[in-house]
Amino acid sequence: MTSIEERLEKIESLLLSQKAVLTFEEVAEYTGLSKSYLYKLTSRNDIPFSRPNGKQLYFDKQEIDSWLLRNRAKTNEEIDIETTTLHTLRKAKRYNK
Repeated sequence: MTSIEERLEKIESLLLSQKAVLTFEEVAEYTGLSKSYLYKLTSRNDIPFSRPNGKQLYFDKQEIDSWLLRNRAKTNEEIDIETTTLHTLRKAKRYNK
């Protein structure tokens, strides 16, 4: 049986995923990044954020999602398709000369 605390945490997590703008603490929770690492990322401008009043940091959830999904690794199938396509194009280029 699930405890009330676990159920509340689940509900909080679901509510957090519905917000469009997140605070610093919410981004740390949402991404699973430590606060110290998140501070480092913001100080180096390596993560998108806004500071409308000069102090508090805010994050656009869609921008954070895009940032988290950057540098996507290709699947083996995608690599095979690219290789086959390149090979076919090179053959066609040699043939047309």
